[in-house]
Amino acid sequence: MNFKDSPAEAEYRAKCRAFLDAHLEKRGPGDVRGYRRGEDSPGVLEEAKSFQRIKWEAGFAGITWPTEWHGQGGSPVQQMIYDQEEARYKTTVNAIGLQLGICIPTICRWGTQEQRDRFAPPALRGEEVWCQFYSEPAGGSDLGALRTSAERDGDDWIINGQKIWTSFAHKADWGVLLARSDADKGKHDGITFFYLSTKTPGVEIRQIKQMSGARHFNETFFRDVRIPDSQRLGPVNGGWKVAMNLLMGERYAIADDFGPSFEELYHLAVDLDFDDGKAVDDAEVEQRLAEFYVKAQGLRFTRYRIMTALSRGDAPGPEASIGKLVAASMIQDASAFGMDLMGAAGVQMGAKMPLDGIFELSFLDSPAYRIAGGTDEILRNTIGERVLKLPQEVRIDKGIPFKSIPIGSR
Repeated sequence: MNFKDSPAEAEYRAKCRAFLDAHLEKRGPGDVRGYRRGEDSPGVLEEAKSFQRIKWEAGFAGITWPTEWHGQGGSPVQQMIYDQEEARYKTTVNAIGLQLGICIPTICRWGTQEQRDRFAPPALRGEEVWCQFYSEPAGGSDLGALRTSAERDGDDWIINGQKIWTSFAHKADWGVLLARSDADKGKHDGITFFYLSTKTPGVEIRQIKQMSGARHFNETFFRDVRIPDSQRLGPVNGGWKVAMNLLMGERYAIADDFGPSFEELYHLAVDLDFDDGKAVDDAEVEQRLAEFYVKAQGLRFTRYRIMTALSRGDAPGPEASIGKLVAASMIQDASAFGMDLMGAAGVQMGAKMPLDGIFELSFLDSPAYRIAGGTDEILRNTIGERVLKLPQEVRIDKGIPFKSIPIGSR
């Protein structure tokens, strides 16, 4: 595979650099990438929305989106080039990335042109923020076990239930929602997909404080929430297919470089003093750095495979699960190794720590990455069944009505 830019790609890369040079500051050696900052830190969302508006005006928002989605109609390679270049600069946390990479494309793919016209431009301009109401307290890692109900009432639906671990719901304007519309059908057959305003009467959002100190997760309660049928995406009881399109997009997004990796570990080792010299000169440290480098490159090339599939018009496939599985465990291992290198000082937190304390903060946050967007176990099942073509895992809930599936022990 040839990774060199074609003349047209080189021209586009130069255009991206000129834009970024005009609006952002380049990262220096050892600088923590801007999106490492706490996602719920004061001013981060406003900063991200402001820069999104600038990207929109310059033609770098929705690069791969079709023009009927109000995008640029560009290629996945162009998006990859822009992402590569933006990573060289100090940027804000992409606190609105969830809507642009997942929620809005789902609205555009399954909705009407009127819905595209209403929701795509404000999202691309950074004016409206979206979230997804998926996970539930009693569902564990099984999204298909959701129990939030949707009952038809004329031209409306009445929603009752609870969602949890909803990122940025407390700052979101809109959200996408999965609810069970027919408990007489099978586990994945009686689910319908909706979207709604977070200001809809009956929606109550409560923030969840994490052990890292962050508060970007939420639990949400729905009490007799009325949603018009016009805010349904996909067929009645056909929401599972819509949801899977969205989840594969999420796994693709998570599979990208999103936590401490080789780059941060290398700069830490270069600056860190051991008793007999720099940490980077220690043979065991060199070996571990080499291992992280190999994994980081593997993730990079896996992402290129995904981009190649997208450039052919294919949907993100099981490669997204592979990338997410490796990346989620690697960020946890990298955070722990960085703390180990610092010895007893590694248990401290704060901006005075090396690289602004990214290893300590990520060590507390990283277990969540092995759950969000699909647990390690679910991803291994996906890889085993779809990539390795192994027999499917035995499912005792297959082929029976959802209401007949036992709940807990009896």
